[in-house]
Amino acid sequence: MKKYLPIALILGFMAFGFVAFLDSKPSEKNDRIYKIVQKYSPYYLDKRFGGLQIMSKIDPEFKETPNNMSLFKEFERLESAWGKKHLKLNESILVIYDFNGTQVVKVPLETQDELNFVKRFYGLTK
Repeated sequence: MKKYLPIALILGFMAFGFVAFLDSKPSEKNDRIYKIVQKYSPYYLDKRFGGLQIMSKIDPEFKETPNNMSLFKEFERLESAWGKKHLKLNESILVIYDFNGTQVVKVPLETQDELNFVKRFYGLTK
């Protein structure tokens, strides 16, 4: 029994590390749409000596420093909450609004994958 204990511990720690890695991974994004919307999103990741922190382009006082395990999940939560207020879906056209409610840009969604991404990530409906 003592012979198998180190092997079992190594396998257990490897399994724990793999599950932690999968939990901290960011979700799948559609590159074309995400890059366009990200230009208008107020949130961005800032590299600092201690790691990454979430900053706002609008509010210089806004700083969030979640742990590395929850960084991407928190960033996605903030982007999704912003998207629910500032993005509208009209048929297959994504409309982006600024903080004043003024229309900034219209983005035509070209594929079903882009439409599914907008619905899933930002929680938009037609």
